[in-house]
Amino acid sequence: MTSPVHAFTDDVLADHDAMALAGLIRSGEISAAEAAKAAVARAQQVDPTLRAVQFAADEVSQPSTEGPFAGVPTYIKDNTDVRGLPTGHGSAAFVPKPAPRTGPFAAQLLSTGLAVLGKSRLPEFGFNASTEFMSAEPTRNPWHPDYSSGASSGGAAALVAAGVVPIAHANDGGGSIRIPAACCGLVGLKPSRGRHLDGDQARALPINIISEGVVTRSVRDTATFFAAAERYWRNPALPPLGLVQGPAERRLRIGLLTESVGGIRTDAETRAAVEATAAALTGMGHEVEPVALPIDERFIRDFSLYWGLLAFLASAFGKRTFGPSFDPGKLDGLSSGLRRLYRRELLRTP
Repeated sequence: MTSPVHAFTDDVLADHDAMALAGLIRSGEISAAEAAKAAVARAQQVDPTLRAVQFAADEVSQPSTEGPFAGVPTYIKDNTDVRGLPTGHGSAAFVPKPAPRTGPFAAQLLSTGLAVLGKSRLPEFGFNASTEFMSAEPTRNPWHPDYSSGASSGGAAALVAAGVVPIAHANDGGGSIRIPAACCGLVGLKPSRGRHLDGDQARALPINIISEGVVTRSVRDTATFFAAAERYWRNPALPPLGLVQGPAERRLRIGLLTESVGGIRTDAETRAAVEATAAALTGMGHEVEPVALPIDERFIRDFSLYWGLLAFLASAFGKRTFGPSFDPGKLDGLSSGLRRLYRRELLRTP
């Protein structure tokens, strides 16, 4: 299964990014209903192979008509509540029920005008760096279906890269926007924590490491999303972004980091891409300065322990959190292994 899988065709979506599609809807050249119908047809075409959709909505959400993406179809990651849609967190350990309300960040995202077609897949609780499962088909990479789409926003990335929708919700604790964006050739930016409203999941964490955002096929879509989300709510503790449309007069100080955690040398192709980007930024007048990795090998143990703590909490309080159907015996192998790791190293938690 080596040939790319995509849904791009001569319909109303064509190969438009979200901004272009929104412009066609605003002008009346196409309707939001036509865009949604085309996206559903595209999903039905490729999802038997890609396995990127977790839930398909019976009805398309009624989007805001004021936002810059008014009427553009999208998917919400299946760890975020949208009223009337189940939230399964990628887990087979419980039976999800329709959410009674829309979560804080989902409301912020919907304020941009995006129309929700359903939920995208993620690995159980977002712990894995690949969207795969013990007893179900993995989410596959549209560029090469034998490969992973990454994770934990792997379903979102596969849907955008395959042309089902031009933009999709993603969130990131340990790489969950950046990894699938890299795997699928998309724009994926993890914003500063607190830049957007936190979802319910982040608010419950002992230490919040989650940032909310999107994956897109164009830089302008990502920039427009950030600006539109800021109009709904802006954190007064952070400087405003506004709409970034081109080069700014302000010169930036940029740290150049080419090594990865754990002393694993970055492969030559990736290193060359990073260094070419640094050279381009220097040519624009920015100050690019090589920096040392700001963490040591303890980071790996600490991160693993924290991931284990989250798996332990999900298991111990699953019935309270996810409902009476929760069965810890049905947890994914990674979740169970992380839980065991935490129990062995419990005393390191402080």
